[in-house]
Amino acid sequence: MRQPTKARVRLDEQKAASFGPAGRASCRFWLSTSRPRSNFVAARLAETEDRESAAQNAYIPNSGDNVSVIATATNAVIATIPVGSSPAGAAVTPDGTRVYVTNAGSGTVSVIDAATNAVTATVPVVGRPFGVAVSPDGSKVYVAVAITNDSTVSVIATATNAVTGTIPIVGNPVDVAVSPDGSKVYVTSPSSNTVSVIDAATNAVIATIPVSMQPFVVAVTPDGSKVYVTNFTAPGTVSVIDTATNTVTGTIPVGNAPEGILVTPDGSKVYVANAADGTVSVINTATNTVTDAIPVGIAPVSVAITPDGSKVYVVNSFNPVGTVSVIAVTTNMVIATIPVGSQPIAFGHFIQPAPRFAGTPGKANCFGQSVAALASQFGGLNAAAAALGFTSVGVLQNAILAFCGG
Repeated sequence: MRQPTKARVRLDEQKAASFGPAGRASCRFWLSTSRPRSNFVAARLAETEDRESAAQNAYIPNSGDNVSVIATATNAVIATIPVGSSPAGAAVTPDGTRVYVTNAGSGTVSVIDAATNAVTATVPVVGRPFGVAVSPDGSKVYVAVAITNDSTVSVIATATNAVTGTIPIVGNPVDVAVSPDGSKVYVTSPSSNTVSVIDAATNAVIATIPVSMQPFVVAVTPDGSKVYVTNFTAPGTVSVIDTATNTVTGTIPVGNAPEGILVTPDGSKVYVANAADGTVSVINTATNTVTDAIPVGIAPVSVAITPDGSKVYVVNSFNPVGTVSVIAVTTNMVIATIPVGSQPIAFGHFIQPAPRFAGTPGKANCFGQSVAALASQFGGLNAAAAALGFTSVGVLQNAILAFCGG
């Protein structure tokens, strides 16, 4: 019989404290312009037949006090980063340069430099941090922190990596998400069966929305009009919140013990990890009905999607060796299974975003402007590729071509 490690124990303790005795369970992103491609660029493209565009890594916290780094181009683990005790969440900044990892056991947030995959700062918070999200402009990090008597959302300024505010929340918060325009922050509280809405300008709670039993993870649609929330207690459901009115407009039955949830970049689908079923439910957002249930690994608890919307990464919290299932969105089939550390869990969007460059997408000079800016900033393309986490100059050039719109 497999034994729970300390990360699982800590999360289960949090669930038990938040949910009561009934809450104990085993869960958890081409150049198409009038400017022709040069022979040099064409040769570089030929080097990478799959036209892989960027260093878009996935960061998976493991209960062994480390983070596995998966290259989404190859689906291979390329690094393991030591962090704090019992890491539970990971969120990447919009520019892709830093990763914020919550450490529930040590009451800290580790800051990882994505170019070097090394921890460059450790931010203390008061309590046990779980969910984490970064504002769209990259200036703030919001962390759901559970404290025995008075739980909060901590606000970290990315310029200084210091806590600049603490926002009281009803109950023990688990997850947090930011609206696309950065104006609102949504926080789940399983112990109070509510979702709190924070005004990001004032750091004040402006609404508390009752949902179903034990709301766990929250996701916002790309247009900001709806929020989808997983409700852990059987029967597992997903609540749909209208952000204009802050009311629940629908409840969708899914699998048992739903935890992780995401909305695809085009807003057409929602993917839900059902921890007790070993499946991922697929919801059509036009009808708010389940259209598929995809078998994955044991105890799927977290999900994130690549920037182009082509692949969903599912964290399976198994012990002693956890895995990450990779789903092709076009077929809703698992195309890879990646071993990581023990009992992984990843609150937050743990995949790097698509890169942005200096040129203007769709313009004939986009590629040239982007290359010139990088060469000037870093002293050459080799240095730029290394600093930005690309494996070669060719892969960097492919990323620029993709960004420019070919």
